[in-house]
Amino acid sequence: MSFVLFLRGLIGVLLVFAITTYVITQSLWTTFIQTLICAVLLQIGYFAAVLFLVWRSADKTKDEASTAKDEALQSLPKEDHPAGKVSQLPGVPRSGNL
Repeated sequence: MSFVLFLRGLIGVLLVFAITTYVITQSLWTTFIQTLICAVLLQIGYFAAVLFLVWRSADKTKDEASTAKDEALQSLPKEDHPAGKVSQLPGVPRSGNL
């Protein structure tokens, strides 16, 4: 969402809130204070929503990475020797002790 679109929406909501508050209270001072409180609460809510979206995105990325890693490990070929035996490294001569 672009900043201009967000700003238009925020100002529109605050104007509707201010007009409604003034019609109900008939006080400019009360309308100003309550509209200011509403603006702060909207900003806190917007900030919390963005933090939540970033947190959820990080969890999805971590889950996808672990799933891809598990799939890659499962696709590796199984070794031909029994478990517990150490295989010889390629290009390294076998010692006479084994």
